[in-house]
Amino acid sequence: MWRARCMVLGLALLSSACALPLAAWAVQPDEVLSDPALEVRARALSKELRCLVCQNQSIDDSAAPLARDLRVLVRERLTEGDSDQQVVDFVVDRYGEFVLLRPRFNWHTALLWLTPPGALIGGAVVMWLSARRRRSANAVSAGEGERLTPAEEARLARLIQSPEP
Repeated sequence: MWRARCMVLGLALLSSACALPLAAWAVQPDEVLSDPALEVRARALSKELRCLVCQNQSIDDSAAPLARDLRVLVRERLTEGDSDQQVVDFVVDRYGEFVLLRPRFNWHTALLWLTPPGALIGGAVVMWLSARRRRSANAVSAGEGERLTPAEEARLARLIQSPEP
């Protein structure tokens, strides 16, 4: 019984250790700046820049050697007195806009930025047209779309008034 509990506890600890994000271990202690304000800026910038090796992680989350080099580069530029925008511009000039996790809006990224709202607007228009078409089809089938002629109304009145055989 005691062994079973220990094994369950061990499996629980192992699974929780695997569930911990590895991102906390990506930034090495030797990379951390002594100035806390600069370190906060460096971490914020590192979360905006894409690891070129991992491609779906920021350099702050990645343990790849290139991500480490980029983190060190960001910290070097900040200690030299560059603003956040100057650091980002420097990295973009060197590696291209692909390095940005959130690309800037310009003519060659317009499709990337405009497709989601365009798809939402297009879907809303299609749903509206479909509902409108369905409403008009229901109105016609319910007889709201057609009026009886005076002759038809008179005949209908006679049929309703006449006694059934």
